[in-house]
Amino acid sequence: MSDSALELILSRTKDEEHQASLALNQARLERDNYLQQLQQIEQYRLDYCKQFSVRGQQGLTASSYSHLQKFLTQLDETLAKQKEAGYQFDFQVEQCSEHWHEVRKKRRSIEWLLDKKQTERQQKLDRQEQLMMDEFATLQFSRRR
Repeated sequence: MSDSALELILSRTKDEEHQASLALNQARLERDNYLQQLQQIEQYRLDYCKQFSVRGQQGLTASSYSHLQKFLTQLDETLAKQKEAGYQFDFQVEQCSEHWHEVRKKRRSIEWLLDKKQTERQQKLDRQEQLMMDEFATLQFSRRR
């Protein structure tokens, strides 16, 4: 494969790696936002439980108690659903991370191949130069005799 073709593939792979990096960062940001929302709901539940306890110490009617308990149950259900959704965010981050690693590995392989070709070219040039120097030295030696 020619160097120009490899350079083109490398350029496209770098673009793909950049896009994969952006997707990974976006997935992490979405997961972080989700975790922040989850924490806010948990904090709200904790605050609500404290209020429930204070109001309970002051005395509650049966209907007030039932209403407060029902709302607490709804909060618990919401938290359970939010936690289930968290697995999807984690899965998305994992998928994006795996894709980014694959593309990164591909880019590094192409760069390695280009470096190898460059090293082989340089070694060939060095050998040719050495042969020319040897030939020149042989000619000079022959002329001196």
